[in-house]
Amino acid sequence: MERALAVSERSLTLPRVIAVILGAALVALAAQVAVPLPGTPVPMTLQPLAVLLVGGLLGPRLGATSMVVYLALGIAGLPVFTPTVPLVGIARLLGPTGGYLLAYPVAAFATGWITADPGRKPGVGRTALGVLAGLVLIHLGGLAQLAILTGDLSGAARLATLPFLLGDLGQLAVATAVLTKLTPAVRARL
Repeated sequence: MERALAVSERSLTLPRVIAVILGAALVALAAQVAVPLPGTPVPMTLQPLAVLLVGGLLGPRLGATSMVVYLALGIAGLPVFTPTVPLVGIARLLGPTGGYLLAYPVAAFATGWITADPGRKPGVGRTALGVLAGLVLIHLGGLAQLAILTGDLSGAARLATLPFLLGDLGQLAVATAVLTKLTPAVRARL
């Protein structure tokens, strides 16, 4: 009996570790798709979409853990952050995009928690709410960091939020569609 329990726990751990690593890798890949925007130090990237997908697919704990792994890789100096911002390692967390990055674990947790409904397939409304909550948290992190750096909340909003609203609507739609379809199957394997 003890041997069967040990094998069962081990078999559950490996897929979770792999999922956490793949989630961090997905965000790192999404960071490489970056479009510099005029008038703001914050580029448009696919990172928020990837963070929301990781949180929704892996659930709150594994999604947040995956984002902590992602941040640790970046702090260690690996090229996982967006290449258009010239800061490296921990300096990136102190720069204009640091607030977004620091919000990733919280956003992934919130998205995973809101979309979780044990025993039921997540509905479109609940999933969209989870994705929206994650996006809001990411923007609040970015807004807070830029407000601290600039000393101007309204100026920070013009730099950190307004240029991204249209793209966020697209990310909301894509993440909601993907998570509604794939979340039950992925979470059943974790």
